[in-house]
Amino acid sequence: MLSSQGHIKLTDFGLCKESIHEGVVTHTFCGTIEYMAPEILVRSGHNRAVDWWSLGALMYDMLTGSPPFTAENRKKTMDKIIKGKLALPPYLTPDARDLVKKFLKRNPSQRIGGGPGDAADVQRHPFFRHINWDDLLARRVDPPFRPCLQSEEDVSQFDTHFTRQTPVDSPDDTTLSESANQAFLGFTYVAPSVLDSIREGFSFQPKLRSPSSPLKFSPFEGFRPSPSLPEPMEPPLPPLLPPPPPSSTVPLPIRPPSGTKKSKRGRGRPGH
Repeated sequence: MLSSQGHIKLTDFGLCKESIHEGVVTHTFCGTIEYMAPEILVRSGHNRAVDWWSLGALMYDMLTGSPPFTAENRKKTMDKIIKGKLALPPYLTPDARDLVKKFLKRNPSQRIGGGPGDAADVQRHPFFRHINWDDLLARRVDPPFRPCLQSEEDVSQFDTHFTRQTPVDSPDDTTLSESANQAFLGFTYVAPSVLDSIREGFSFQPKLRSPSSPLKFSPFEGFRPSPSLPEPMEPPLPPLLPPPPPSSTVPLPIRPPSGTKKSKRGRGRPGH
């Protein structure tokens, strides 16, 4: 991209893997398929050399108008990246053809920039022989093109296909461990609720949500009822005993204990 003064600005596609140091291999599946290196797709482990493959794919796209390996679906695109033949248009200059082919080496150790020399090997390539890298970094090079902007918020230089879209932030998963990332290999989308569950140590505590927010289901939530719904009320149990008689009721006769003799007093005939 270019700044308002015409100088180069670096950007990404909204996805990246941070903290990949020299000698470190990662297995994170992250990026845009058309610009992914083969070692990412086959999940053999990769290092910073994948960035030089992506730069080569982007350079090919800028020189020809399309990525080097494309097909009608994702599966066929991945197959072409892994084992397809690279086709270079005849109108490319010899230096451009050579640099693109060196960027798109499937063996990371043979890829330009993938060795110990890193970016220095790329800078020394004949394609960049007219570039003074120190002046370029210090912005001392006179830009060949300066965009004409009305204000700092002028987006007229961007395609309307993108400026009409509503911005959406991607969930940040930088706190996930390598083992946690392994659970999502091959998925194009991971629900934020799943990421939250992993960050909290697989917590099963219910979370309150706004009534207007959509329901989100997670494989860690099982069949837990939604916290926003009231618990169903059970019907009351019927009383086991009838209520006691009111105090005005005549008391029942008391039976004497068994084994005792009944008193005959007061039970004789009248007149005796």
